[in-house]
Amino acid sequence: MATIACPLPSQGFDLTECAVPWRILTDAGHTVRFFTPAGGPAACDPSVRTPVVFGMLGAKPDNVVLYDQMSETAGYRSAQPWSELSVDGFDALLLPGGHAPGVREYLESPHLQGVVVQAFARDLPVAAICHGPVLLARSRQADGQSVLAGRHVTALPGWMEWSAYALTFWKLGRHYRTYPQTVEAEVRAAVESGGSFERGPLTNRYDAPFIVEDGSLVTGRWPGDSAALAQALIQRLPA
Repeated sequence: MATIACPLPSQGFDLTECAVPWRILTDAGHTVRFFTPAGGPAACDPSVRTPVVFGMLGAKPDNVVLYDQMSETAGYRSAQPWSELSVDGFDALLLPGGHAPGVREYLESPHLQGVVVQAFARDLPVAAICHGPVLLARSRQADGQSVLAGRHVTALPGWMEWSAYALTFWKLGRHYRTYPQTVEAEVRAAVESGGSFERGPLTNRYDAPFIVEDGSLVTGRWPGDSAALAQALIQRLPA
């Protein structure tokens, strides 16, 4: 069975985008290995545990339970430091997202960007969701091009990002605006003219997931795409 590396920031990642794939992958017999900046367990964005705006934004209760189960496992609690993450030690890469300011260290890490470049060079399966594709966009090859150049991808679309910000500003401030530039704008620029960015349908329903598959790369938009992302990743893993 396969070993999937899942790097996380110290805090601020989206619990659904990590816990749902973890559950699906481990139930299929694969191993998910976690990596954090200094080692040890990471902490999810606490704001998603308590949905705001009449329950329309935030994690589903079942997914909070999954996260709590994951966070008690030995593998999660003994996560290795980012510095020990090497492309030689895994079969695939899982990149969750998150809106909180804490994810910036993850998206801006030169070490993680280097690992991503090596993973693409070996054509290893990579699954990234929400803000996860931003890490891909910033991972640049020797020629200066992003690993996403010429690829067909999706990520958090601008309309979702702006809508979440507008609906939660009264309570969370700029929490849903991780950077001045939207995720969609940055990922679109990295894809360049040879590829495409797919926004998907103008809905965000758990029963209508949307992912984009491009060879060994699978990308998703938001937590509701997490299960479909994991299932697509499984199809690319060695038995």
